[in-house]
Amino acid sequence: MDQHQATVATDDETTGLIDVEQAEAAIVEHYPRLVRLAYLILPPGIGRTRRVLAAHALAQRALPRNRGYGTGHPDPHPDVELPWQRGTKGPGADTGYAYVRLRVLRLALRAARQRPWWQRPPALPQVFGLRLFPRSGGADELALEKALSELSGPGRAAYVLLELEQLDEHETRALLRAAGVADARDAVDEAESVPDPAGSRDESLLESAEFDPCSLQARPTDLMRRRQHLRAVLVAVVALVVCGTLLGMPGRGWGPSGAAAPSYARNPASERALDPDRLTRAAPDAWRTASRADFSSWPARGDRVRDTALLRRALAVWARPGGSVRVSATMGTQSGPPSGPPQLLFAGEVDQLTVVLLYDGLRVARYAEARAGRAVALDFARLDAADAGTSTALVLSRTDGNVRYLTAPWVRHAWVRDLLHPAMAPRALRRTGDGVTDPVRTVPRLRPCRGWPALQFGSRLVADLGELAPARLTYGTPGAGVRDVAGRAARVSWARTGCRLAMMRARGVRSVNAWRFAAQALPEAGGHAAWLCTRADTWRGTGSKVLAQFQPWDTRRGKAGAIAASADNSPACGPREPRVLAGVLWKARSGHWYLLAAGSRQVTGIVATGGVRGRSYGRGLTLPAKAGARADLRARLANGDRMGSLR
Repeated sequence: MDQHQATVATDDETTGLIDVEQAEAAIVEHYPRLVRLAYLILPPGIGRTRRVLAAHALAQRALPRNRGYGTGHPDPHPDVELPWQRGTKGPGADTGYAYVRLRVLRLALRAARQRPWWQRPPALPQVFGLRLFPRSGGADELALEKALSELSGPGRAAYVLLELEQLDEHETRALLRAAGVADARDAVDEAESVPDPAGSRDESLLESAEFDPCSLQARPTDLMRRRQHLRAVLVAVVALVVCGTLLGMPGRGWGPSGAAAPSYARNPASERALDPDRLTRAAPDAWRTASRADFSSWPARGDRVRDTALLRRALAVWARPGGSVRVSATMGTQSGPPSGPPQLLFAGEVDQLTVVLLYDGLRVARYAEARAGRAVALDFARLDAADAGTSTALVLSRTDGNVRYLTAPWVRHAWVRDLLHPAMAPRALRRTGDGVTDPVRTVPRLRPCRGWPALQFGSRLVADLGELAPARLTYGTPGAGVRDVAGRAARVSWARTGCRLAMMRARGVRSVNAWRFAAQALPEAGGHAAWLCTRADTWRGTGSKVLAQFQPWDTRRGKAGAIAASADNSPACGPREPRVLAGVLWKARSGHWYLLAAGSRQVTGIVATGGVRGRSYGRGLTLPAKAGARADLRARLANGDRMGSLR
């Protein structure tokens, strides 16, 4: 588990911010200079027209997407300082210009490396029917162009920064390293090998019109070839119209398929999958004798299970949804047609909607229509390898912040319980004879910690995460120790963990387990704290989410604990690696800071290095620290192996 090391610290010292408006102002003010910079760094071999368009595209893409960045964080990539601002004169002294210049430099170097990218036109901007290129220069400009074409991308960038931006060697190397150049010194040496052109006494040759992509000449492209391409497009359109007309003729048409798109193939196996008379239906009591309890043993329920026209529309829209159909799928779920006749789970009227639930062994498809086929929605969720604990309910409708569920046939009693108030008694949830529940209030997205309703089916607890199937909640040691959320300790732990479920929406979550892996006494008689690891596993197996939480006992009831570390796609806190190590910086009431760390039962010692140094011979570690200190944690396990902290 060495790859899951974590740095345990608080936020770094705050740096200045460059917001989107400041970056936009810098681009607008210095746009010709930025485009010229990109044009000179791009490889000349791609052609002058594509090079001009690409230079404009890179300059426009330099505008950041987020609201603001620190000067130590020019983009979402590794942190970079801007040392060239100090003492620099001209445009480079502007922080906004220095920021967008770095982004243009990085984008141009990346584009110069990815040569296959130039086989297609740049995304922005586009000019059709014209060739655009700068005005031609004299013999000196041509000689310089030839010399630059023989340099590498970093070498051209270094030459442009030295000659055009008037940076010294130190500033140039620093800027190249910030842009991702591995060996900036070699790039500067390569640039200095270019012989000095005659040029002008007043300005560099790089300032001439030969290298100005904003002052352009326009000429037409190949007119004969354009005319031939236009004729070919017209012939293809006529052929498509004729084929579509033949497919829609009487006797071979598509049938009453509502919002479905036109048929694209007539395959016997595909036609059988779309035949409502071939739908699979489980016997009403199949779940009592089935070898496993999952969705395949659910009987067909609802007041319209015999409505052939409705089922035909649902199957047709599943196979080929039209442009008016709203299609959604959980992460990692394919939305293609079924490979064979699916199983019917439900068909009926729910909250002024007509809903059909179909299951093909891998996915559940929910078809919902309003007003006889208008306003159609099609939702998919991957639910393979389900068991009795994870196939307890499916969502039928979401209306005005309320959810109705279809419960499994083996569910005898249903309640609604608030996760954040463990001492509060659950309220009974009424259901119809078909297993359709009364509306259940969903968690408000803006203020989720006001309350978190969960469904309790017998001893099992499930929570709605905005998908077709609610996620099962469990508690205990990963592996054999996982059990249902029952008992005071489990409910209290989930009361301070429930708010973190908002971080696990839209991930295709199958189950979420909370595990209290350690408890620790706080320094200066500060009481005690619990360490919890929360792991969300998905239906597809990958894409797990792991959170390590630090929960002092004096935290207000229901308030979520602090997140000490998080990781995606990590085996930590799971059956494959039922162990974890995490740490936080904690401030005592006296104002002193401490590094606190704890590990699971297999940990026999913890070592801290970096900004805080020390060790312990046990599962807990407490060391004096300074505010903002950073530390690396390593643990020794009982079997002699070493483990890094969660990351």
